[in-house]
Amino acid sequence: MQCNIDAKGKAARLRLGLMAVGAAAILGAMILGGVLSSNLWWYPFSAIAFGGSFAIFEARVGWCIVRAMGFKTPI
Repeated sequence: MQCNIDAKGKAARLRLGLMAVGAAAILGAMILGGVLSSNLWWYPFSAIAFGGSFAIFEARVGWCIVRAMGFKTPI
């Protein structure tokens, strides 16, 4: 895992990751609070929390999985 993003890309991924983890926390609170009653809501919660955590990881190490696969990203 070589560094393949610059400071601007790291900042963008960190913001995205923090927003996703925040959204997962709100979704989790809604599930636990009984607003969303189906147990199926835990699947989107898990996906959003994992994706946000992975974006924070990418920002921390300066590595982007999409760029590592050969795609060019605008940031």
